[in-house]
Amino acid sequence: MTEILASRGPQYARIYSVGAAAPSRVIDNEYLLQFIDSSDEWITQRTGIKERRWIGEGENIETLSLTAANQAIERAGIDRAEIGAVILSTISHYHQTPALAPKLATRLGIPDAAAYDISAACAGFCYGLAQAESIVRAGQATYVLLIAGETISEITNLTDRGTAFLFGDGAGAVIVGPSETNGIGPVVWGSDGAQEGVIWQTADWHAAVESGEFPKLGMDGRAVFKWATSFIAQATKKCLDGAGLAPDQLDVFIPHQANDRITDTLLRYLKLPESVVVARTIRQYGNNSAATVPMAMDALLSSGEAKSGQTALIIGFGAGLVYAGQVITLP
Repeated sequence: MTEILASRGPQYARIYSVGAAAPSRVIDNEYLLQFIDSSDEWITQRTGIKERRWIGEGENIETLSLTAANQAIERAGIDRAEIGAVILSTISHYHQTPALAPKLATRLGIPDAAAYDISAACAGFCYGLAQAESIVRAGQATYVLLIAGETISEITNLTDRGTAFLFGDGAGAVIVGPSETNGIGPVVWGSDGAQEGVIWQTADWHAAVESGEFPKLGMDGRAVFKWATSFIAQATKKCLDGAGLAPDQLDVFIPHQANDRITDTLLRYLKLPESVVVARTIRQYGNNSAATVPMAMDALLSSGEAKSGQTALIIGFGAGLVYAGQVITLP
């Protein structure tokens, strides 16, 4: 049998930097009350959301993704030519083909990179991070640019009292590269397609063409809450176990920004000490789907609430139903 050589890379990988971008248009709860029968108090109490960012004139998934990516590249201090792969996680690129990642790579001045999109909804960043880490460690690329970009406002149903106030737009990006010590723990991920109807798109594209109406998002909020506060709570514990850490060894917790009450339940389940910094960016950004984790990471580091080198648990979960999480060292 002829021997085939295998690619080989560094033993470990880590996140070098993070960047983020939020649209300039601020949408508070009061704005949405013209479309739904609700109140600022009810929305805040049920979700923790006070406002969110939506794209305005001249803004779209491409502009947000480019801003976040450029920021991450500049902060990493690496040569763009060394980036061998670009991964974009999104459910907001409304062209089936071509993928947006190759276009972004060219716009970013990254020559001849492997580039592709993934669709894993709110777990998309953590899915992408698992892939980026594996690509680096396999020696398939020296550095990987991972972007998570969403413009969920375009598929938000403003008259749906259960979802109109939940979603915001934004993008986050990280550079993943080789490391002498491990900076990305084992991913804990999976799916439950039996619950595909819990979060859904109201129509497929064939139906949209026939009806002339753009599809919107729908969600069974109670079912999502039950799943997140039970199954996802267990998954967070598995992330810590996989990394060989106890709860009191954690510095920062960055869960998907779906609902403050879900975050509170996860905290109680993990029994995290009060010293752990917890991301609460849902209050000003809403739910940014795949972009929530990197945007929250950037916000904590930029504000000084979290610091480079600290140990953080990240996890995302959403439509599919899908989930993914891992323990990381903050860039």
